[in-house]
Amino acid sequence: MKVKDAMNKGAVWIKKKGRLQRLRKATTLLQACAHIEIHYDESLLSLVPPKPSLISDQMHYSAWRKPSGLMAQGTMFGDHCSLLRQAELFFHMKRPVFLVHRLDRESDGIMLIAHSKEAAAKLSEIFQKKEIIKEYRVEVLGSLGEQGGHGTIDLPLDGKTAVTDYKVLSHDLQKHTTTVSAFIKTGRLHQIRRHFDMIGHPVIGDHRYGTGNKNTTGMKLSATSLKFRCPFSRCEVEFRI
Repeated sequence: MKVKDAMNKGAVWIKKKGRLQRLRKATTLLQACAHIEIHYDESLLSLVPPKPSLISDQMHYSAWRKPSGLMAQGTMFGDHCSLLRQAELFFHMKRPVFLVHRLDRESDGIMLIAHSKEAAAKLSEIFQKKEIIKEYRVEVLGSLGEQGGHGTIDLPLDGKTAVTDYKVLSHDLQKHTTTVSAFIKTGRLHQIRRHFDMIGHPVIGDHRYGTGNKNTTGMKLSATSLKFRCPFSRCEVEFRI
């Protein structure tokens, strides 16, 4: 039963045509000398994933709200705690799912999932050409100025250009925090988290970067809006939470 559970949750692999693929069905007939791998971690397989919610089904692709704690995609040790697998199950395994972009496991917010290789290629091109406006809601430690104020963080990350614009939405004097809307012009690893930490205002609840910003209610960073021209309808679309 434990092996079957591991199969259902994506921790069992079979090598076909030189590449590993997840093996989910216990009834699969195996050929002689078949190469099987089991990446078993009981603590990971016992996790109950938070549930994502469907925002919009555009047929070629769909927009989802990924909750904090859910990964974008799985690992060798399983994929039941990933948005891709949850979306696949939501559509009863009748539609393929392809990852288009990523969002940190600790963050929540909007993500797009493609349902064909063509859609994945077209949406990926939009991200690569920076033809999409991504807005984030972030709560950081300290004061970043008066409500309505704007700022830009232009500091390289990993030796590459990285630019984050922000607008001050509110300031909480009691908590000594500021809530901002952030817009990234580049997509470096943990860009928003690292940039605000670099200017002395780490994201609240981010246990990796900065000090004095810990809390018990999760990281205060959410992808709140995606706006772009749909590559299929050629119309402007916006998904917002």
